[in-house]
Amino acid sequence: MKAIGIVGSPRKAGNTEILTAHTLKAIAEEGINTELIRLSGLSIKPCNACRLCREGKQCPIDDDVLPIYRKMKRADAIILASPVYFGSATALMKAFIERTGYMSYDKRPFAGKVGGPLVIARRAGKNFTFAEMMFWFQIMGMIVPGSTYWNVAIGRDKGEVANDEEGMATARNFGKNVAFLVKKLKS
Repeated sequence: MKAIGIVGSPRKAGNTEILTAHTLKAIAEEGINTELIRLSGLSIKPCNACRLCREGKQCPIDDDVLPIYRKMKRADAIILASPVYFGSATALMKAFIERTGYMSYDKRPFAGKVGGPLVIARRAGKNFTFAEMMFWFQIMGMIVPGSTYWNVAIGRDKGEVANDEEGMATARNFGKNVAFLVKKLKS
């Protein structure tokens, strides 16, 4: 069993990565292998709507999406995490979910997998960004467990998210619920 957390922040070791690692730790405590994947520093180009993937052909865009997409197809759980930039997910995350979503739409390789979003903001935009990312999980046919609140947390400066006790607890509970569902579905 494997869970991956994909961090869509351009900042390495920032709040989004801290919250994602915290969630993955909760999953790992339940005996599930985890991997954190950073989109930062990778080439993630937007979809150009060529539709070749819809014809069963490999996406012709030469960037770093395909190796991550293959890992996603093998994973039992997928977590996507983004900070809020101007009231929305980062352009990096949006390009990533558009590409992987478009490549998956007809084949539905994520249907029945477990997952959900994590969102970090300085102040506002958390709920919209959470909903924006949740749409991807829903249209992919994934099973999204709840937590004690929406999977959102507060933090701007690096490390500040660790001071958001409720946000950290919510992310931990979300991770525990992801692990619970993965184990139930695999038994």
